[in-house]
Amino acid sequence: MSAIDADRSGTSERSDKIPERKDPDRWGVKRAENLIQSLQGVLSARVVVSPIGEVTEVHVLTSAGIVPKQVVRNVESALLAHLGVKVDHRKISVAQTAEVSPIQVLEQHAVREESLRRAIVYRGLDVRMANRQRVVLAVTLEHAGEEFTGEEEVADSAKSRFVGAARAAVAALDRILPQGTLELEGVKRLEAFEEEFAFAGVQVVEGRSTRMLAGSARMSGQPEQAAVLAVLDAMNRWMDSRRQ
Repeated sequence: MSAIDADRSGTSERSDKIPERKDPDRWGVKRAENLIQSLQGVLSARVVVSPIGEVTEVHVLTSAGIVPKQVVRNVESALLAHLGVKVDHRKISVAQTAEVSPIQVLEQHAVREESLRRAIVYRGLDVRMANRQRVVLAVTLEHAGEEFTGEEEVADSAKSRFVGAARAAVAALDRILPQGTLELEGVKRLEAFEEEFAFAGVQVVEGRSTRMLAGSARMSGQPEQAAVLAVLDAMNRWMDSRRQ
């Protein structure tokens, strides 16, 4: 074998040994943990997923005096509303500790209180028959400890229910918004990265200014629910930008 052939052979062998680059957070675990840690009373969180990305365990550490059942409900709602991830409450474990330095407690409390004051949490979607051909979709959201419901009546078809759910979410959000008004620009089902998503556009009108908001949610359950979560994604991003 010639020197060139030997060199090529060596190069080929070396290239075969180069390790593949892997995404350090392929399933968005860090994003989920950061979200849980922003909840009131939570000091740290660890999310465990299976090789296919399914959440198998959620471990939460809270300060003393926090009701564990409420923490579990908050974690469920936050993951569903912000990331579109539904987790069985039995997979969430809560531990408590008082061994935290005063400065850490004050800093975390201030950040989480502000996050809680601003956050809009999805509470549920109710569908009921108006008559044989029409349905009423009611979306309930929670903000600052108070629940707000928006309703929309539409024809009983898949497309109408999908758009109607988004309109009901906007109606509920319009009641939360302290000033200005909201208008649904549209909601669509899109495919990307071998997944299907709901994509929503919402206009915010404040005085003479208008701003277009956009949000998305993975279609992991009911299409109507994904439409609602896409609208919430757009709204929460806007509220976060205003806070910053």
